[in-house]
Amino acid sequence: MGKGGQNYGRSENLDSDKEPKGDCYAAWSKDTRECEEKYQVSREYGLSGDDVEKRRQIYGLNELEKHEGPSIFRLILDQFNDTLVRILLVAAVVSFVLAWYDGEEGGEMEITAFVEPLVIFLILIVNAIVGVWQENNAEKALDALKEIQSEHATVIREGRKISNLPAKELVPGDIVELRVGDKVPADMRLLSLISSTLRVEQGSLTGESEAVSKTTKAVAEDVDIQGKKCMLFAGTTVVNGNCICLVTQTGMNTEIGKVHSQIHEAAQSEDDTPLKKKLNEFGEVLTAIIGVICTLVWLINVKYFLSWEFVDGWPRNFKFSFEKCTYYFEIAVALAVAAIPEGLPAVITTCLALGTRKMAAKNALVRRLPSVETLGCTTVICSDKTGTLTTNQMAVAKLVAMGSEANVLRSFNVQGTSYDPFDGKIQNWPVGQLDSNLQMIAKIAAICNDADVEKAGQDKSGHYVANGMPTEAALKVLVEKMGLPNELSSGPSSGYDGVLTCSYTWNKIEQRIATLEFDRDRKSMGVIVNSSAGKNSLLVKGAVETLLERSSFVQLRDGSITKLDQSLRKVILESLHEMSTSALRVLGFAYKDDLPEFATYNGDEDHPAHELLLNPANYSSIESNLVFVGLAGLRDPPRKEVPQAIEDCRTAGIRVMVITGDNKNTAEAICRDIGVFGRHENISSRSLTGKEFMELSSRDKETHLNQSGGLLFSRAEPRHKQDIVRLLKDSGEVVAMTGDGVNDAPALKLADIGIAMGIAGTEVAKEASDMVLADDNFSTIVAAVGEGRSIYNNMKAFIRYMISSNIGEVASIFLTAALGIPEGLIPVQLLWVNLVTDGPPATALGFNPPDKDIMKKPPRRSDDSLISPWILFRYLVIGSYVGIATVGIFIIWYTRSSFLGIDLSGDGHSLVTYSQLANWGQCQTWQNFTASPFTAGNQVITFDNPCDYFQTGKIKAMTLSLSVLVAIEMFNSLNALSEDGSLLSMPPWVNPWLLLAMSVSFGLHFLILYVPFLAQIFGIVPLSLNEWLLVLAVAFPVILIDEVLKFVGRCTSGIRTSSARRSSKTKAE
Repeated sequence: MGKGGQNYGRSENLDSDKEPKGDCYAAWSKDTRECEEKYQVSREYGLSGDDVEKRRQIYGLNELEKHEGPSIFRLILDQFNDTLVRILLVAAVVSFVLAWYDGEEGGEMEITAFVEPLVIFLILIVNAIVGVWQENNAEKALDALKEIQSEHATVIREGRKISNLPAKELVPGDIVELRVGDKVPADMRLLSLISSTLRVEQGSLTGESEAVSKTTKAVAEDVDIQGKKCMLFAGTTVVNGNCICLVTQTGMNTEIGKVHSQIHEAAQSEDDTPLKKKLNEFGEVLTAIIGVICTLVWLINVKYFLSWEFVDGWPRNFKFSFEKCTYYFEIAVALAVAAIPEGLPAVITTCLALGTRKMAAKNALVRRLPSVETLGCTTVICSDKTGTLTTNQMAVAKLVAMGSEANVLRSFNVQGTSYDPFDGKIQNWPVGQLDSNLQMIAKIAAICNDADVEKAGQDKSGHYVANGMPTEAALKVLVEKMGLPNELSSGPSSGYDGVLTCSYTWNKIEQRIATLEFDRDRKSMGVIVNSSAGKNSLLVKGAVETLLERSSFVQLRDGSITKLDQSLRKVILESLHEMSTSALRVLGFAYKDDLPEFATYNGDEDHPAHELLLNPANYSSIESNLVFVGLAGLRDPPRKEVPQAIEDCRTAGIRVMVITGDNKNTAEAICRDIGVFGRHENISSRSLTGKEFMELSSRDKETHLNQSGGLLFSRAEPRHKQDIVRLLKDSGEVVAMTGDGVNDAPALKLADIGIAMGIAGTEVAKEASDMVLADDNFSTIVAAVGEGRSIYNNMKAFIRYMISSNIGEVASIFLTAALGIPEGLIPVQLLWVNLVTDGPPATALGFNPPDKDIMKKPPRRSDDSLISPWILFRYLVIGSYVGIATVGIFIIWYTRSSFLGIDLSGDGHSLVTYSQLANWGQCQTWQNFTASPFTAGNQVITFDNPCDYFQTGKIKAMTLSLSVLVAIEMFNSLNALSEDGSLLSMPPWVNPWLLLAMSVSFGLHFLILYVPFLAQIFGIVPLSLNEWLLVLAVAFPVILIDEVLKFVGRCTSGIRTSSARRSSKTKAE
């Protein structure tokens, strides 16, 4: 780690006055010499070796901290911090203890007893492994952030220039030299420019859509990050020029370090998804219900294992039967197993995984499974502008050329939103008939330009990418759309295989021999070119106002030159103002043929005119008396599909808020274009800068965010984005946040669902997100929200189905205990039904087709109940029938020789009265009681003791109970196809997967019935045809009962909806 790293964090041992604290000195607001004095350094000499060592002891290495995540042991423990899991764990431990106790006596049932606890333990282990694996991936965003940091730097120390010094060894006060292409290694104050200009690409940190020009001049102390024009930030890239800088902040004190801390902080406060919260609440209710039912079962049956006599009015002579006590304890455990839907976690995971595949087909790549469900209840989408709503590719939107006479301008609208030369045309364009004025504009745009556009990838599917300044690349694309005049169309472009054919042609006709670099004072760039006729001329592009100041003439449509008077200047400036108010960045074009000093210049360094080019101070005088020819308006255009997606959001009741680092005018114009705001809407109350919003009181912030319709926050810093997301979440909104830059990562992590851009997104943003858009397309989010809603509805269907099944199982065991009859279902059978038999139909319900109007309904509230009171009543009715049917068939077999005309006497079993069955525990006291052997498949069940008829002899009755339970649950899955829709309107074949799943579940039930080894484990025997007819006759009415309940539900839905609205309104108030 190096010597400095060993002393990291020991700054309290040093006199802090000797060294400035890098994170509290506003270097951007101080003069360069003042900064050097504060940091006790000179730009010529740099720091000494001793200074470096001292400062490293204070500040440590220039690297981001590695936050230690929770240990594996902690993660494993966290997986058991769930109510359902804890109930299961207790049930498994109790089952194991009881199995161990029973096992000491040996016997055939020993295997069965241990299957149940082992299966439950296996479920818990798999659940923990999946949970740990998911959470272990959560901190990768911080590692990706480190890759953005520069690895090396060129530093001046002790008067010597050190190249390739490891960037982590930089300390505040170091003097660093930066060149084009360098990644900035720390936060720095610009001391001096070596080139005439310096531009830095810092959009991923600040959200600005263009490279930013930097200056040495100090700015106000309270400016936002975008306003710090004299600062360079770690992780950004120099795209033009070279300079000398002073390191002011390193490591965690840099802006990127603050983002790192914010990501870590956001990761600590991640909330459960709405569904997980509901399942936790359900688990708590379930715990209470299980506790109450278990207590009732014990109270009902306490007479069987605890008795006493009253002597003198007081209970005496207590008699306690440990064997009976453990028997009823086993019933309580069976209740717990019956009440918990053990298969639910697996089915939810499967459904979410299937949902991710559907979303991947729509270009939404889900990184965290629960986010699929969260999408369905999204109420607010907070979107970044640059690269999400816009293409992040500059494009010319308007071209203004000179007319046939003075004071007349021609205006052309330019289509297209990308660097693809074939993306859109120029409206009303004279193809091939370019007049002299348009030819001159094309020539200047093509030659006074250092950018290039090429097709990415080897095949034709590659998209077009720009090399160089985005604005210059956009001008080259404009030249291609303008085309060539007919006389040049078959000219010297032959042999060129690039995409910029027209630009190539203009550059062949006029050879560039000198460049007058852009600088911030004159705000223009010029090139001296030599035409094929041997004549030199000057071509210039730049800010319209400064070009007009240095122009004396104007070129008209036919190429004639006229004087630039005040009225014509006013007309041009009015056109400029019109384009600027539409948030276009406007560039002007001009030229000059009269170059006396450069008439014979050919680029030779010995030519007398070459001296003039070496001093940038001469450029303004060279670029004087220009001939103005036209202007072009550029912008980062909105994506074509975004306006429709915004409209879809509005229809679906989802609010869209735009949070961008870009300037206010540009952002407002884009928001009007895409429909967040109306064309002529007054948006003064809807559009604020990040700083303006943060200055509001807490109450005003809340009021501002609760406005209906769209909102815009411009000039937003990472902390502003986080605060907005946090405030929205606190007010009960479910927030989806989109972004592509480093500056978006903390908010992506904090939002309910973070959505990163797959193409333009930084690795940091992708790692912090829950979902990645493979096509960077905002409309993909809207499609994913629709899919999320559909998945949630389907999950609701199978959760209701599984819970209703469990209510039936609980009712069955409770009735068994209440009536005092022998146990009809044992825990291992219930576990099989919950995990295996119910699993396929529940999973298949995840394939239910979505409702056609799914994106025309408002989003559900995140606190909407999973099971409404009416649905709970319905499933209590259904559950009660399941209990009656499973217990009823058990009693029918023991007490009736036939039922509903179905003969049950074929196996030769003995019939008993209901009274005998309910008091089977007193069998030993009955006189002359006998039980005949009976057949079950190929087996003959015999008894040494007649009273065993109620224990080993109940195997056929138990099989009938289990088969009725399975059959009812299969029929009940058909009921779950629709919450209120009849099977007549939504027949089973709308979801063929469900019919297949029912077949699989019945097949699995037949497997355990007719394979002897499995039948022994589950304590069941094969059934005859008549017995199967009885099972179906008892199970089928569940469909009829639910159809009646659905009909009542449809008739009363209006009343229930209005009362639900009233109650939610009361809650809100």
